[in-house]
Amino acid sequence: MKKSKKASPPSATARNFFALGDNQRYMLRAVMLVLLATASLFAQKLDPIHWALGPIPETKAGAECKIPVRAKLDEHWHLYSLTTPPPPRPTKIQAVEGAPYEVIRVDQPTPNRKLDVNFGSETETFDDAVEFTLVAKALKDIPANAADLVVEVRFQACDDKQCLPPKKKQVTYDANFAFTPAPAKAAAQPAAAKPTNAKPAAAQQTLSEFLLLAFGFGLASVLTPCVFPMIPITMSFFLTKQGASKGRILFDAVTFCLGIVVLFTGIGFALTAALGTAGVTSIGSNVYVNSFICLIFFALALSLLGAYEITLPSGLLTKLNSASEGGGIAGTLLMGLTFSLTSFACVGPFVGTLLAASITGDRLQPTLGMMAFSFGLSLPFFFLALFPGVLKGLPRAGNWMIRIKVVMGFLILAAMLKYFSNVDAVMGWDFLTRERFLSLWVVLFALPGLYLLGKLPMDGIQVGEQLGVGRALAGTVFIAFALSLVPGMFGANLGELEAYIPLVKENASLFNKGDANKPKLAWMKNDLEGALARAKAENKLVFVNFTGVACTNCHWMKANMFPKQEVRAAMEKFILVELYTDELDDPKSQEFQKMQEKLFETVGIPYYAVVNADQKVVSSFPGLTKDVKEFAGFLNAALSKA
Repeated sequence: MKKSKKASPPSATARNFFALGDNQRYMLRAVMLVLLATASLFAQKLDPIHWALGPIPETKAGAECKIPVRAKLDEHWHLYSLTTPPPPRPTKIQAVEGAPYEVIRVDQPTPNRKLDVNFGSETETFDDAVEFTLVAKALKDIPANAADLVVEVRFQACDDKQCLPPKKKQVTYDANFAFTPAPAKAAAQPAAAKPTNAKPAAAQQTLSEFLLLAFGFGLASVLTPCVFPMIPITMSFFLTKQGASKGRILFDAVTFCLGIVVLFTGIGFALTAALGTAGVTSIGSNVYVNSFICLIFFALALSLLGAYEITLPSGLLTKLNSASEGGGIAGTLLMGLTFSLTSFACVGPFVGTLLAASITGDRLQPTLGMMAFSFGLSLPFFFLALFPGVLKGLPRAGNWMIRIKVVMGFLILAAMLKYFSNVDAVMGWDFLTRERFLSLWVVLFALPGLYLLGKLPMDGIQVGEQLGVGRALAGTVFIAFALSLVPGMFGANLGELEAYIPLVKENASLFNKGDANKPKLAWMKNDLEGALARAKAENKLVFVNFTGVACTNCHWMKANMFPKQEVRAAMEKFILVELYTDELDDPKSQEFQKMQEKLFETVGIPYYAVVNADQKVVSSFPGLTKDVKEFAGFLNAALSKA
């Protein structure tokens, strides 16, 4: 909203939702603090983390004092470490005003690092029980187990279904505190270590799925015309060395593969460094980034389809090849590097596709993705060094390698449409509708099927060439998949694919005519004040859906979870409102995102909250779930509280 020198009325959202009156800028801040305090008071009914100090050793003034700060956690709850990457709030332990000590550092055991379903990112947590150690310098004599010694802790607690707002608590010695620490891990980390920023939740695919895809791309690259013919030539380098033992051959193979890994991992690391820690925040809905990815995918797909080749300067390759002939560890490493660059004409499209896709993920995805890709690319060479006899059984180089490139070209064009649909949705063009998107997918998945069946004349398949069993089966699978998309063009639900395609419009389905009498879910879009007014008039609760136009998991939930009978029956009892938070150029979207962050300490989407007409939070549910009973239970529990 633009500001002017003249007094202007507050926005409709701010006026009706918060009842701000004329002084909206100041009242907005005040009411937000009140709402946050209200949410904190509500959360205090749950107190799953129990704290105590001790035992505390007697310490003389000027000496170093180690104060154990212990936390016992209720079942299923976890506490975040001192160094966990945001968006969860890291635990912080510090001195209170007037404390008889000066904090030097705070140590912690090694935390568990895993994907957190609440935030959709990697976090560091503790379960069951944990003991931190506050290392301090005593400013005066501290008696053993001093009952008046106080330490302040700030922390956030979550389980697999909910997160409580961050809390602040003063902790004292408790002689009766029952504490059974979890098995200690080796390392301790200082609190001074500065946490790194991580991408907020809204993970559009898990890291494990992305790494598996990258590894598969690496294996597929081995079968391309630039790589596969080099396998026997490369293996001869290891096997023809005079007097070489199996151990030496294995060492050279590992070194060669390391050269491949170093190159591609370095490419990923360079992209990570270029983006920076803030480069991936909310990037999934960025028009410029998605447009750039579309162009990259289109160019790489044309390369795979044979329109042109991606090559590197021949002078660079000649110099590297000469350097690799020097032998030794350095020479073998350089040979792996030279091999990678020589094969770039074929692996370049795979690399470019992975790097473009990794931009919309966690900030470490470019590095980890390239590492997984290089492992997949180098694995066959390592395996053949161990079992050289397998070389005799390998198929000869031929047209089948070109076929793999052509099929991958069509698949990358299909993937390009997903990013273009993000651009279309954010810009509001409504050009790439669900029907047009799926019609293009039908064609792009049918074409490789027709090509493999010999019905589409392109490189890799000779005219009149006999159709093999493998090619026939692969072509049939592609055509069958293309035909299975056709019902989606008329509004049919396509299950898991709904996360990647535009949503069906209301009353657009030809497959639900038998459900004409079935009540439709009436959503209000970005109209929070109107939803609250209706809730007050109809004495109902408001179901708030923090969502996004380019949010894959949001689309899946709306297409597959909300229509479930148990879920729909509960949702019909709410006033439903969608708040879009990923439209970066929309001030209202930014307002909703800030509201979500202040109330729930996350900007991750999807995120669901139930509030009453007085703006009090009843309950919340973070992220995607495929458990119908879990989500229906969340809704029914909110209704029962009301």
